[in-house]
Amino acid sequence: MGLGSWAKRAFHRTGSPRWFFAGSRRWMIGLYTLGIALILVGSIWGLGFVPPERYQGDSFRILFVHVPAASLAQTMYIAIAVAGLVYLVWRMKMAEMLIAAAAPIGMAVTAAALATGIIWGMPTWGKGWVWDARTVSTLVLLLLFFGLQALRQAIAHPERAALAVSLLAVVGVVNIPIIKYSVEWFTTLHQPPSIEIGKRPTIASVYLWPLAVNALGYYCFVAGVVIAALRVRIVEREANAEWLRSWLAKQER
Repeated sequence: MGLGSWAKRAFHRTGSPRWFFAGSRRWMIGLYTLGIALILVGSIWGLGFVPPERYQGDSFRILFVHVPAASLAQTMYIAIAVAGLVYLVWRMKMAEMLIAAAAPIGMAVTAAALATGIIWGMPTWGKGWVWDARTVSTLVLLLLFFGLQALRQAIAHPERAALAVSLLAVVGVVNIPIIKYSVEWFTTLHQPPSIEIGKRPTIASVYLWPLAVNALGYYCFVAGVVIAALRVRIVEREANAEWLRSWLAKQER
């Protein structure tokens, strides 16, 4: 089998609710377990063992929550936008269900990023909220996640709702580069990025490693949460499917 044929087959299998549901439970449990373990290690390491930052003292330790949450929020929206594009092109129902499952989780993660940023800003800037490009564009991201859910609920016809939500997801992705490059394009209180692909990190390694562990932990844990939410969506959508009734009957034995 050629690489192209294998990729095409894998793509179509991924779009099958039955195939995804059958194989995702182990991934969900594994991601939950790995995520929790990494978060515990990274948080204890960062909050309890690294030295205070030279200028910010101990208040900088919220970095180990704020930065992973902010990064994860953007990554989740990109994933939702890709799912929206897949649905618009191929009408793959798993893509639409992924948007429905991930949007509320993305909204919670973005809210956590904004909340921890406000807490961090109080001792650092002397105020919790500033109307600069980074904070405003992140607020727009929160509103986009909210809009994905509100739009779905506002349109009664399921297929029309899926199309509208997918279109909003694709159009809204233009906000991601604005968030990323806002510190370079505009005058903001946020510092330039400390970690960039292809460049040497400007953050000291004593802080970089626990931050990396925590970030990986959050990514794994939230991936597990998204898979769990997607499994719930599948059960709701495929409630009358013979394969699901058979699976549930086996679980009850």
